[in-house]
Amino acid sequence: MTRNLQSGRRLRPIDLARGHGLSTQAIRNYEEAGILPAADRTPHGYRAYTPLHERALAAFLALVPGHGHGTAASIMRAVNEGAADEAFGLIDGTHAQLLADRRTLEAVENALRDLASAAVADRPAATGPAATGPAATGPAAAGSTAGSGPLFIGPLAGRLGIRPATLRAWERAGLVRPRRDPLTGYRVYDEADVRDARMAHQLRRGGYLLEQIAPLLTQVRAAGGPEPLESALTAWRTRLSSRGRALLTGAAALDAYLHARG
Repeated sequence: MTRNLQSGRRLRPIDLARGHGLSTQAIRNYEEAGILPAADRTPHGYRAYTPLHERALAAFLALVPGHGHGTAASIMRAVNEGAADEAFGLIDGTHAQLLADRRTLEAVENALRDLASAAVADRPAATGPAATGPAATGPAAAGSTAGSGPLFIGPLAGRLGIRPATLRAWERAGLVRPRRDPLTGYRVYDEADVRDARMAHQLRRGGYLLEQIAPLLTQVRAAGGPEPLESALTAWRTRLSSRGRALLTGAAALDAYLHARG
């Protein structure tokens, strides 16, 4: 089948380029990069492409939105070199990364839901002198009433069900940034720190590494809290869905090219 396509109607570089809004130089570059099979030459030295090259170009352009230019080029080179298994491995890698991104998004959404639930649970039922008086100033008292104000490390660790050493490790990794009490030197966690600690706790329970969690918390801080981040998460989910659809489109075009090659 490959030979039949190669020996069919001849196409000039401009013929391939026009159909996809490309330049003839781009077509030549794709051939030199191995994205297109090597073209035959006319007696005068001009490149002579065929419908097989047309399908290769269509496959490559369909692969780019889902895999990115570099991976799409590597897939096409592997196919053109007869290394189909290598190409399939590259495709599997992109799907695996998309799945990991989906799970990260779901973990962030779950953490934000938990934060919202915790905020409701932490609202004090009433306010009064007992919540602000002198007796509520020590490490043991701080945070003894849910939502009453800043927390010291012990009460916060107890609320999360973790060890204080874990919070100190999170601080070193940049996940939480408590201030220090100027008189005692104790770590003091304000409302934003408690929020970050809760979110870090949820993501750690989901199996995420500290270095994976840090950039997510940076996004929350940059957005000014979890509420403004909702629109960003919606856009993130939309991008993942679009990429999943693009992978299907690319797979169909590549399958057509593989059939054409025989």
